[in-house]
Amino acid sequence: MAQDSAKKKEITSAFARNPKDTGSTEVQVALLSDRIKTLTDHLKINKKDHSSRLGLRKMVSHRKRLLSYLKKSDFKRYATLIDKLGLKDRG
Repeated sequence: MAQDSAKKKEITSAFARNPKDTGSTEVQVALLSDRIKTLTDHLKINKKDHSSRLGLRKMVSHRKRLLSYLKKSDFKRYATLIDKLGLKDRG
């Protein structure tokens, strides 16, 4: 379930810190959040797809680590990111 390039470019441009930014923490978290949402919808329909469920858990864990890093390094950017994405603040 790969994301199409148009959607990736849209998300990247919305969360990028400068026009050539493709790998900042904010962009990575936004792309992961979109993939997590898509995969969650898939798993609501296909309840027995355990391999995709494992992939979902890995993505959630990766996003959690990235958010933890961003929270420690720059809390202001972290706060604006979770507001933009509509994520819960876990601490």
